[in-house]
Amino acid sequence: MSISKIIKYITGGGPMCILLIGGDNLGNITQKLMKSGFNDIEHISGRKKDAKNFRIPRNIDLVMVLVDFVGHQLTKVVKEESRRTNVKVVYSKRSWIHMEQKIQECAKELALAAN
Repeated sequence: MSISKIIKYITGGGPMCILLIGGDNLGNITQKLMKSGFNDIEHISGRKKDAKNFRIPRNIDLVMVLVDFVGHQLTKVVKEESRRTNVKVVYSKRSWIHMEQKIQECAKELALAAN
């Protein structure tokens, strides 16, 4: 089953929102995420200044941390914030193949939990 079909099943066809943390430029990742079923894609660079005031927005369904491009302090803050808000966090390299694999794992996990 494709990622987009799993996401539509889980959300009942509603919008799915992802927050990407890390990397200054996402390139074509945004378009690939949209093709995978994410309607709202938010991004923060993950620079040191971002860690100080980081909060996960209310509309976010999934947080993906691009580990190649974030510092340890922000990663720690993201983990704490995800516990507070009960939002799933996945960690990935900036490679689309790796990101897609992490999203598929998360989608399958959510589908199993929904059944």
